Amino acid sequence: MVDPQKWGVIYNPKAGTRKVKKRWKEIKEYMDANGVSYDYMQSEGFGSVERLAGILANNGYKTIVIVGGDGALNDAVNGILNSEVVNKDEIGIGIIPNGIGNYFAQYWGMDMDYRKAVDTIIKNRRRKIDVGYCKYYDGERHQKRFFINAINIGFGARIAKVTDRCKRFWGSKTISYIASFFLLFFERNTYRMHLCINGEHVRGRIMSVCIGNTDAFGQTPSAVPYNGWLDVSIIYRPQLMQTMLGLWLLIQGRILNHKQVKSFRTRKVQVLRARNAPVDADGRLMPKKFPLKISIIQEKLTLIIP
Repeated sequence: MVDPQKWGVIYNPKAGTRKVKKRWKEIKEYMDANGVSYDYMQSEGFGSVERLAGILANNGYKTIVIVGGDGALNDAVNGILNSEVVNKDEIGIGIIPNGIGNYFAQYWGMDMDYRKAVDTIIKNRRRKIDVGYCKYYDGERHQKRFFINAINIGFGARIAKVTDRCKRFWGSKTISYIASFFLLFFERNTYRMHLCINGEHVRGRIMSVCIGNTDAFGQTPSAVPYNGWLDVSIIYRPQLMQTMLGLWLLIQGRILNHKQVKSFRTRKVQVLRARNAPVDADGRLMPKKFPLKISIIQEKLTLIIP
């Protein structure tokens, strides 16, 4: 049995540029200097973080630390929750933000200072959080994917994809988000969608749907991952000037005030149709398979927080 004080650390080297590898060396040296007991595993290619997290969970690690961004964190959450461990909420997940896309860490007030992140995990303050999940049929079998931040359908998923590319160039999350928004500004595609939320059927040409467990970078500004609810923002196609206003309101955290945005609070969402619309969960692109059944599990996961 593994020492319950020992960390299982997963480092995701593909989560950014060459500077990320140098950063891992600094993180390792800081953990060593603080007497942290840990076993280290390095991911190798797409999907390996999920597999490694499952291995650590099955081998009895009570603290699993992810050195990476939102995509690696999402993979780790799925690996832990799909493991054979009975009491999964006894595993504390620590985050050392790294690479590209760290929205979930920033939601909890974690910046890119790895020293503060390591100190936070050493203090071991734990909080149970809600986890969302999405079910769909891929043509061969029924699939289930967990998420902790948000699911985006349509324009929001396109933004997430382009933002990752922009961040490699700009190096700043906020600047990259705004830059990617303007790259897609004149596209403003809409998709024929049919959703069922709280018994209400929502149909029509919709530009974007965000189903958030957190604020999802302003798209669901009132969402919190510990109340047992999902917040949903539906954005219809705005006119050009309305889009500019929408960007301003998004930055201010007041997107729900836009007249082309409709919001819900719910525990279940069915996306019956969203023709050709891209879908992502925590920034991970998913197959375009509908219908989607999306729901939430209260206090399913334990996070180590500042």
